[in-house]
This record gives sequence, structure tokens and C-alpha cells, in this order.
Amino acid sequence: MAEETKIDNAALAPEEQPTETVALVAKESAPAAEKSEPAAEMSAAPAAKEAVPVTESPAPAAGTRGRGGNDRRGGGGQRRDRPGGKRPPRRFDEKPDDGLTEKVIFINRSTKVVKGGRRFGFSALVVVGDQEGKVGLGFGKAGEVIESIRKGSDNARAEQVSVSLLGDTLPHEVYSVYGGARVLLRPASPGTGIIAGKTARAVLEAAGVKNVLSKSLGSNNPTNVAKATLQGLRRLRLERDVMKIRGLEKAAS
Repeated sequence: MAEETKIDNAALAPEEQPTETVALVAKESAPAAEKSEPAAEMSAAPAAKEAVPVTESPAPAAGTRGRGGNDRRGGGGQRRDRPGGKRPPRRFDEKPDDGLTEKVIFINRSTKVVKGGRRFGFSALVVVGDQEGKVGLGFGKAGEVIESIRKGSDNARAEQVSVSLLGDTLPHEVYSVYGGARVLLRPASPGTGIIAGKTARAVLEAAGVKNVLSKSLGSNNPTNVAKATLQGLRRLRLERDVMKIRGLEKAAS
């Protein structure tokens, strides 16, 4: 009778099972549920990463100055809007078209220390001539290089003088002194060319001299050498001019 009345706990309904059995089953199922949740999260993470679209940044166009571009300063890139990638020559809109030859002899930079830092100033020595006996020398100062050149050019045009030339050379030898500079100029035969330094050559070319021998003595200051050369050209006299001064023009005729 004891065996017949024995109740199988497994056959009972969940609500009819003993309390101890239900608690034991709940403990065993809880860890399994906790383990399944991280596994689900891990499996969902790669799927989310794969779902994110990958966008590629557009490649920089040729000629742009971006990071890693080939057209950076000092690089070998070329501008499409310039033939050959070279910068066009600079043009001065203020320069008058009067047929005169203009050349910059020297540009000097000066620095002044002020409260906010350093202030720069520029001075330019410019020679202007028509290559036919008229030449002028000008000096300009400004805070910018272009402005100093423009001022020097205007001053040179306003101070042009006429010099006496014998063809394409000098009528006689002349020795000129200005400050610490001393310049010797001698006439030369055709085909000799201009034998002179950089500063004296610029003044002689602007005046129209093509054959001359010159020697710079003393100081090498460009301003003094240029003014000494110009002063020597102004002292040139032709034979008829000397005779006119001496009153021998009628006798010679």
C-alpha cells in the first residue's frame, strides 16, 4: 500500500510540485539565461559593425593645396591655369608707357624696432633713360618694395638731364668724384662694349652709351657710384660746345 500511495513528484503539475523542487530548478536555469545574454550581445555587435556603411573621402583634385597634395610650397605640382606651371611676369599698372628704359640698381631694407615688434622700410635707387642722351637717377623710400620703386621711378623721370655723346661713345675722358666714390670714364672704339661694373653699367646703358671703358675707384656704395657716374656724364662736352663757350664758333666756321 505504501508503494501505491507514493506520489511521483515529476508527474505532478508545476503548481503541485513541492516548493524545494521549484527553487532548485529556478537556480539551475538562471545562470544559463545570464550566459545566453552576453552571447547574444557579442553576436549582435559584429553584425552592427558590418551594417555601418564605409564612406571614402574624395581624393584631392590636382593643383589643390591639401594635406598630402603634390602642389605644396616647394613641391613639383603645376597650376593648370598657368602654362608650364610658371608664374607670369609681374606688371606695374602705374608705370607710364613713355618709351623710357627703367632699371632698379639697388634696393635696401631698413629695420626699426618699435613697441609692437619690428617695422621694415625699403629704399630703391632707379635709373631711367631714353638711350639717346637723356638719363635720370631717382631715389624712393616707402614701406613696401613696389611703392619704393614707383617713387624712385617718378623722381628719376622728373630729374632727367641731357648728356653729350659722340655717336655711341664718349667725346673725351672724364674723372668724377662723389662722396667716397671715384669713377673714371674713357671713350672706346666700336665693338668694345660697356666695360663697367653693375652700377655704372646701368647708368651708361640708360644714357645710350655702347662703347666705353670705366674704372670705379674708392667706395663701392651703389648710390655714390651711380651719382659719380651721372656727374661725369654731365661734364661731357662736344667740340662745338667748347668752341661756343670760348667764342671761337665764328672763326671755326
